[in-house]
Amino acid sequence: MKTILITGVLSGIGKESAELFLKNGWAVAGLDLLPAPSVSKENFRYFQCDVSDLNRVNDIAGSLREEGIRLDALFNCAGILKMGTFETIPIEMQLREVDVNFKGVLNCIHCFKPLLNEGAGIVNMASLSAIYGTPELAVYSATKSAVQSITESLNIEFRKESIRVSDIIVGYVRTPMILDSKNIATSVKKLGVPVTPGKVAAAVYNAVLKGKQVHYYVGAQTRILVFLAGVFPFASKWMAGFLASGD
Repeated sequence: MKTILITGVLSGIGKESAELFLKNGWAVAGLDLLPAPSVSKENFRYFQCDVSDLNRVNDIAGSLREEGIRLDALFNCAGILKMGTFETIPIEMQLREVDVNFKGVLNCIHCFKPLLNEGAGIVNMASLSAIYGTPELAVYSATKSAVQSITESLNIEFRKESIRVSDIIVGYVRTPMILDSKNIATSVKKLGVPVTPGKVAAAVYNAVLKGKQVHYYVGAQTRILVFLAGVFPFASKWMAGFLASGD
């Protein structure tokens, strides 16, 4: 039985991805900040973990290693988002975004890579906001740009070890991180939240099984905006400004 490790596994995209892989006969090792679920599932193993805590991530990797568990995939899904202008978001919260969204990805790749089987896939959760910095999501955008960059670099570096690295590029997804936010960015109001977690999970599953692309774009809206940014790169700044304006 193949095994995937998923971070941010108890809600949104991580939860949908875990259910999809379990449905297709995979075992899932899941990491999240929350206490363990009260209801256990077959072939699902849970670890309470803050992915920004390198020591904790390393301890979990050690536990899996001692039990002889190997991984066929790693999905770095855990992430947080604080919406608002730069001045209105406390610096502590912005640094927390960096810790979880980027350092967490680095920690997990560093600690779990030795457990990956040959031909395994690493999938990182990036964002449409990585294409051009998005106002009211400035630090989030920066972390996702970093995720996209490390994905591209490691896609080349790890190729000699037959480990595939890719990321998921998507706009706003119907997850608690967006829907339950107290502050809603102007770009959310203009673009809406058209993509379901299930649709993203399907892209993750495809990336793990095939891994032929570096970037997997989810949703028609994402593809259109990425296409326009590629064809008219000079217009990227204008688009970001338009989506963030109240006009």
